[in-house]
Amino acid sequence: MRQNLSRIITILVFSLVMVLATTDAYSQCAMCRATVESNVGTGSKEAESEVGSGLNTGILYLMAVPYVLIGAVGLLWYKYNRKNSSKA
Repeated sequence: MRQNLSRIITILVFSLVMVLATTDAYSQCAMCRATVESNVGTGSKEAESEVGSGLNTGILYLMAVPYVLIGAVGLLWYKYNRKNSSKA
């Protein structure tokens, strides 16, 4: 029981450090805005929404991939440790 509590505290501390250790990414917003402005060109709202929608989808993919990879590694690690602890 004490070992489980120690693991939970370690995970919570690690999560807190990851949340607090962020960097500013404001430069990407300016880059995205410049891309949309240069691609629209015509000034029509339909073209702007299509480019903006595609850009937003790309940003969501870029944001989601690291979380999926970390989650998959965490799940595999959890299953491996659980299988090894049941053998012991």
